[in-house]
Amino acid sequence: MDWRQVAWVSRALLAALPLLGLAACGSLWPPAAPPAAPPATAPATQAATAPSPPQAAPPPKVAKSAPTPEPVDANPRVQRLLSGPPNHSYEIKGETYVPDDSDVPLREVGLASWYGHPFHGRRTANGEVYDMNTMTAAHKTMPLPSYARVRNLNNGREIIVRVNDRGPFYPGRVIDLSRAAARKLRITGLGRVEVERITHDEIRSGAWRDRRLGGAASPQPARRSAQAARLPVKSAPQAARQSGSSRVADAR
Repeated sequence: MDWRQVAWVSRALLAALPLLGLAACGSLWPPAAPPAAPPATAPATQAATAPSPPQAAPPPKVAKSAPTPEPVDANPRVQRLLSGPPNHSYEIKGETYVPDDSDVPLREVGLASWYGHPFHGRRTANGEVYDMNTMTAAHKTMPLPSYARVRNLNNGREIIVRVNDRGPFYPGRVIDLSRAAARKLRITGLGRVEVERITHDEIRSGAWRDRRLGGAASPQPARRSAQAARLPVKSAPQAARQSGSSRVADAR
């Protein structure tokens, strides 16, 4: 190789040295990090729905009230029978009624009715104040005051009532019950019943507690005492004034 070729190679090497240095320097630096991936986006969701209206609060629980206890039956006791009003004979709508003033048995079968608000707080035939919430009754001829056993012939239920008033003045009806007595017998209008008066002897001996009305008995008319038969018959106005009964006065 002559000197010209050597010079040309030398110049070529000199020219290439800077490029080789740059390449060597570049290999010393760590490779550049790849570009960061874009943040993952959540999939598109459905458009937000309108908020639901607030739910109404449930109604407060109301405690069930205890059932109303049934009224207690009348407790029979021996009481003096009135010799005058309201055990005098009287006339209503052309019909004469002769109550007895002696301690006689009486049994009847017929219809029972009841009376309430129109007479509540008013005077009964024997002068007491009528209370429709107590176990009382009205009878046309039973001596006052009396106690009677009443049996509903439709369902067999029995009660004891205190008879302190006169009535009912309708054909076929044998007794008019207070509202409490009718409810205890489950009578809402008219009901077929058997009625038996409790005598003083039964009250004294306590036999009335063990006795129960069983089956329908043949009706027996009220017995008249000799004293009651001799009493003059009172008109309705006179009977109402003597007994103080609002029911006798209203029945005119």
